[in-house]
Amino acid sequence: MGTGNSPQITTTTTEASAPGEGNPWVEDTEGGRVVADSLVHEKQGTWKHAAFHIATTIATPAAYAPLPFSLASLGWPLGVSSLVIATLATWYSSLLISALWRWNGKEHTTYRHLAKSIFGPWGYRFITFFQQVAALGNNIAIQIAAGSSLKAVYKHYHPDGTLTLQHFIIFFGIFELFLAHLPDIHSLRWVNAVSTLSTIGFAATTIAVTIYDGKKIDRSSISYGLQGSSSDKIYNAFNALGTIAFSFGDAMLPEIQDTVKEPAKKNMYKGVSAAYIVIVLTYWQIAFTGYWAFGSEVQPYILNSLTVPEWAIVMANIFAVIQISGCYQIYCRPTFAFIEEKKSNNKTYEILQVRRLLEYIALRCSYMVIITTIAAAMPFFGDFVALCGAIGFTPLDFVFPAIAFLKAGKLPKWTSLRYFVKGLNITISTWFSVVAVLGCIGAVRFIVKDVQTYRFFHDM
Repeated sequence: MGTGNSPQITTTTTEASAPGEGNPWVEDTEGGRVVADSLVHEKQGTWKHAAFHIATTIATPAAYAPLPFSLASLGWPLGVSSLVIATLATWYSSLLISALWRWNGKEHTTYRHLAKSIFGPWGYRFITFFQQVAALGNNIAIQIAAGSSLKAVYKHYHPDGTLTLQHFIIFFGIFELFLAHLPDIHSLRWVNAVSTLSTIGFAATTIAVTIYDGKKIDRSSISYGLQGSSSDKIYNAFNALGTIAFSFGDAMLPEIQDTVKEPAKKNMYKGVSAAYIVIVLTYWQIAFTGYWAFGSEVQPYILNSLTVPEWAIVMANIFAVIQISGCYQIYCRPTFAFIEEKKSNNKTYEILQVRRLLEYIALRCSYMVIITTIAAAMPFFGDFVALCGAIGFTPLDFVFPAIAFLKAGKLPKWTSLRYFVKGLNITISTWFSVVAVLGCIGAVRFIVKDVQTYRFFHDM
């Protein structure tokens, strides 16, 4: 994919690399990166572009809309502390990944190739699995959220309309199929700039409406106690931990850094920090105001708890769809890159334009059909969010950066600081490994319960 050109070339290589979006004709050897001359593109991304990409992949309505529900499942003390710890841990982990960009003299342009350079082939296989789970699960959750928001807008103007959630999931999938043909992550920079602005618009609107609704409710009727039996409370808490991990997931940091011009590390540090300013200003406020307003009765998707004013709720749903459109596209890229990379691994492989075009279109069509079908068949938004967070994002964005930094020998020279960083990394990797297991248990339990309660293709 790369620059979007379609040259006929012949390559001889050991293994393909996939910088940026996953160009299958850019190759990685033991001596460094070897790029076909006709496919070389200058990296033009600034730290602002990196911030747009990172904010789009993390600060999405599908990620922070469930946070009030997570706090309701944990209670104020544990919920607030979990949210703050997750914010600090992922910001720190993102800086660690950025620092490993050229740790051994080579540019590591994807998560899986970075893992291979540090841990060997098993690292490549494990990180590939986690990244694919994170990307696919995230896009299923995103498509459900987009369908829900589109349906809410439709019902506002057509209360008696007959279109269901499944129709809007399909409409959104068709739209994303068109965007999927943009060649690489850098080509999404303007889409993601609009998405970042929509993030701020969604957060501001949702926070304002939540406070407005909260003040109209009889506050004496609001309960902040944990709901259900003792076992329900435990599984709800497990599920909430997975949801919070999902909310801070970013499975694309090396791919994003590959679009950034030199000095890549410095620009990425600035981009990460700028994105986290947006995240703190949106995540914390929505989580706290949503739980304050509705207490333990808050819905898994916060917009479903809002009632008035209707025009503002419609606006928030529109912001959500716009933002989600850009996020969806970034999370398509690891799957496209992985499949195209495997196709380019032949020792000698001549790429024909017609065949390349057909494979290019078929891959994107197949991806959209699969994701859309799963989202339409099992529209259990909160369950997929928790499962994706537990199995995909927690190992990738919390555990891997901490242990990879230690394994790569990047510890500071000062003895006291070195021991502090080592202890911090071990603590983060250990605790979030536990979170991954607990979150997976909670998410699987809720999916099993929902499948028993609702039929497939249920109009939620």
